[in-house]
Amino acid sequence: MAEQKYRPEVSIEPWDAGDFGLLQQLNSPEMTVFLGGPETEEKLLSRHKRYCEIAGTGTGRMFKILLQPELEVAGSVGYWDQTWHGEPVYEIGWSVLTALQGQGIAAEATVKAIARIHSEQKHKYIHAFPKISHPASNAICRKLGFTFMGECDFEYPLGTMIRCNNWRLAPDLEVNF
Repeated sequence: MAEQKYRPEVSIEPWDAGDFGLLQQLNSPEMTVFLGGPETEEKLLSRHKRYCEIAGTGTGRMFKILLQPELEVAGSVGYWDQTWHGEPVYEIGWSVLTALQGQGIAAEATVKAIARIHSEQKHKYIHAFPKISHPASNAICRKLGFTFMGECDFEYPLGTMIRCNNWRLAPDLEVNF
């Protein structure tokens, strides 16, 4: 019988004004290696403001990822409106602090975010665009049943084109792993 790997219980809570410290942790060089490197403090403050306000705009949601029962902050997950090839879609993204990676936390938090998307019934598809050289994020897409649509050029951060994999999921599909 195979030994079952420990997987912490994960919850997601709406991003709030007190989460700027988490955003700073997620902005470290090792956490942003696949995202073009750390952002300036000014850009981080702007991002934090967007994260705090997005739910009120009806254009997406951002969450902090918590581990139960201690409520240890583990990272972030969120989704937002995007236009892809002329079609309105959700884009989804996640980030888990380095020390907590490899435990299924990002996948579990993403499943919970997809459940929130499902309740909105707004767009036909959810897309994820991990860099082609980011094996962990691409593995999460495969694990959660996203369909690989091919490689694409994607602008991130603004003004910088990166080569990504385009993964797509219909939000009405039940996602389990």
